[in-house]
Amino acid sequence: MKISARNALKGTVKKVVTGAVNSEITLEIAPGVEVTGVITKASAENLGLAEGKEAFAVIKASDVIFAVD
Repeated sequence: MKISARNALKGTVKKVVTGAVNSEITLEIAPGVEVTGVITKASAENLGLAEGKEAFAVIKASDVIFAVD
């Protein structure tokens, strides 16, 4: 797989919450470190995303915002 995005995080699908139109995917990229995103239900099905399957979270963003409390 070759992509232009600089941030591709490999992990294991921990949870899939399927709705009528979208699916929320939680990927564990390290013990205790998770990334959650929302994609279309059709995309989740086409990718075969299911708990325990390896996948990548690919992040392409023009802005990163940092904050402190």
